[in-house]
Amino acid sequence: MVRTGERTVGRAFGLAVRTVPRIHAGLTVCLVAVALAVCTGAPPDPDRPRAGAADVGDPYVPGRGNGGYDVAAYRLRVRYDPADDRLTGHATVTATATTGLSRFNLDLSGLTVGAVRVDGAPARHARDSDELVVTPARSLARGTRFAVDVEYTGVPQPVGNTALGLGGFLATADGAVALGQPDSAATWYPVNDHPSDKATYDIEVTVPDGLAAVSNGVPAGRVSGGGWTTWRWAERAPMASYLSMLVIGDYRVATGTHRGKPMVTAVAASLPADGPAAASLARTGEIVDFLADRLGPYPFDSYGGIALAEGRVSYALETQSRPVYGPSFFRSGRPDPVVVAHELAHQWFGDSVSLARWRDIWLNEGFATYAEWLWLEHDGGRTVERSFAAHYAATDWSQPSVDPGRANMFGNAVYQRGALAVHALRRTVGDEVFFRILRSWTAERRGGNVTTADFVALAERVSGRRLGALLDAWLVGGSAPALP
Repeated sequence: MVRTGERTVGRAFGLAVRTVPRIHAGLTVCLVAVALAVCTGAPPDPDRPRAGAADVGDPYVPGRGNGGYDVAAYRLRVRYDPADDRLTGHATVTATATTGLSRFNLDLSGLTVGAVRVDGAPARHARDSDELVVTPARSLARGTRFAVDVEYTGVPQPVGNTALGLGGFLATADGAVALGQPDSAATWYPVNDHPSDKATYDIEVTVPDGLAAVSNGVPAGRVSGGGWTTWRWAERAPMASYLSMLVIGDYRVATGTHRGKPMVTAVAASLPADGPAAASLARTGEIVDFLADRLGPYPFDSYGGIALAEGRVSYALETQSRPVYGPSFFRSGRPDPVVVAHELAHQWFGDSVSLARWRDIWLNEGFATYAEWLWLEHDGGRTVERSFAAHYAATDWSQPSVDPGRANMFGNAVYQRGALAVHALRRTVGDEVFFRILRSWTAERRGGNVTTADFVALAERVSGRRLGALLDAWLVGGSAPALP
């Protein structure tokens, strides 16, 4: 994620034990939870059917995510008419019960549900604010694989986010954009809306003839009939829900290949065909190749990018396999390959290797910001050492990178201080070991979910050095660390 303008920052908060480095605070919480379970009795029997949790328990996104099941795949079939902004959808969610379930929740904001079926049988359903509560005809045993079909309709709405601006589902003059972090997916389909539950996607979007409908993954063909065209997309690598997107409207869509994989770019027709947005996206393959040399093989089956003309989108977002760029990055009249490098770096850091909890968002943004520094140096701009020196001098060290607080999850400490920590690690272990750490991280954790403690453990294993104190000082210490 990159947004234009100044980023707000603030003091982190939470519990910590003084004798334990703060980046390992999650372990302390887990030990406390185990102790409480022992004191209060045995944990609930996972085989006894009960209601799945209506909240995954991440304080950065209260009310988002659900418990009791693990989603394997989403199949989304939606029809959108810009004439009245109405969306009609049919979602099939395939999941496995991780505990006995008498009922479970899906996140869904503001749309009307017509029918729900579980494994083909009608199921009771009710709305509780932004939750869809599903009660199957029969309870689901732990380990059961099941499919939920949801039919729904309505006029989807955007969501406000004071840190980033408008997100969610935005109706535009010629179509719509569904985009945003951390909230967007639940505005247009029922979902377990937290990055800890990644899944594959098949997305079919039907729109009036003449409009494009671009989404994630490999293009799977399109068919037309009766004045409507259905565009099909398939993302076979596990994807966090906030990385799913939908862009509908008048776009110049170009499809080619890069290193044997599809490359799909889309530029709003109102933007110049030879303008800075198109020129920036044209460097996607070059930038991916540069990053792959340093980070390891590109993790997905397709490439691309989308340039919007919608001014309400004031950020760029690393939507999986095909980042989306708001128009503000190109208003200077010059291409901006640096933002492209940032969002493409996220394909490794954030998309393939994803967060277990939002408190560790520096693992996304710190590494993507560092990739900007690498690209700038490679492209003839400022060296990495000069970027490091400039940001070291300007950083407010009272603001932590790890667990920055919900209001500051997109603050400078997450981006710039995170990148400073990455370069401090490089200075400490040397280039050969540093890039081996990065390639090991992206290979071993590909497709999974991670924490800061996971990264520290891997870096220590690969380097053969104790690095916890170093990273603690650079990520959460309250004063400027000594230069390594």
